[in-house]
Amino acid sequence: MKTPTIALVMIVKNEAATLARCLSSVQGHVDDIIVLDTGSTDDTVGIAQGFGARVHHFGWVDDFSAARNAALDHSSADWNLILDADNWLESGHEELRRLGTEPFLGQIAIVNRFMQGNEERHTIEWGTRILPKGVRYAGRIHEQAANPDGFSRKRLGVRVGHDGYMPEGLAAKKGRNEALLRMALAETPEDPYLLYQLGKELALYDRHGEAADCFLSAVSLCARDQSFRYDLIMRSLFTLKQAGHLERAILLAEEEFPYWQDSPDYFFCVADVFLDWAIQHPAEAESQFLPIVESSWLKCLEIGERPDLSESVAGRGSYLAAQNLAVLYENTGRAAQAAEYRDKARAMRPG
Repeated sequence: MKTPTIALVMIVKNEAATLARCLSSVQGHVDDIIVLDTGSTDDTVGIAQGFGARVHHFGWVDDFSAARNAALDHSSADWNLILDADNWLESGHEELRRLGTEPFLGQIAIVNRFMQGNEERHTIEWGTRILPKGVRYAGRIHEQAANPDGFSRKRLGVRVGHDGYMPEGLAAKKGRNEALLRMALAETPEDPYLLYQLGKELALYDRHGEAADCFLSAVSLCARDQSFRYDLIMRSLFTLKQAGHLERAILLAEEEFPYWQDSPDYFFCVADVFLDWAIQHPAEAESQFLPIVESSWLKCLEIGERPDLSESVAGRGSYLAAQNLAVLYENTGRAAQAAEYRDKARAMRPG
């Protein structure tokens, strides 16, 4: 039986800073590298050719699906691995040779790195990035694999790094995604997925009030079985807190309470919201609100880490909750418990 082939398929523009890292991470693990350039003025094309890529050119038309599909048209492989230049393959290389012949949509773990305050954090997003021959994309931005044949989705042991949400990456693409999202929303103004993505985009640039409005509109339109609803709710709670809309955040937390009992992100966000509420209402803080904060962070530790929940923030089920409890105990005169949870946070923290 013929061994299935796999191609790396990319669209790029001015990616000289990161492209070599991406291509070197997959070199020797794919049968073909197809790079579609949409107008680079740096050394992107030369770098791609240096790795043996077949480079094609495409005029940008403000539509990521159009570019993705044009790139896929150049592939004759049985499977296509879709990466961006700010991705790199961290692990799972061997799984690329075990995809088989039965078509499915392959989901891989994308490790999204970002800064929160002065500390690097990450989430794991389960993205559909391995496609069987013939599958194409739909959507102007944050495009999704179209699935008219009803292929199953399968999570694979492939892990990909992504640092496009780090400060350098955000600065490079500021404004681009927002403009495309607003163009898409002009066409379908009540699309909850596009509203969710616009909220994410605005929040990345600390426009929390506008982001909260987008998220709440998305919540009102989003069915409970939508794959992105989990992240939508958690981002809504966090962004409402950042925007100072604590009463609306508490109301949303109460509405969503029955659905997220196994989520450290939910209880972490609840604790953060009620901590801000306690600070604003000091007379009732000790008797009413700080116990909710404490029990919520303890619940995070009871649940533990949940990397299977797409976009769950690493640490909320372990060291982040423990170190917050240590600070809470320190500031409420419980020195022994503060020391205990500082030790727990230190032991749980990676590295």
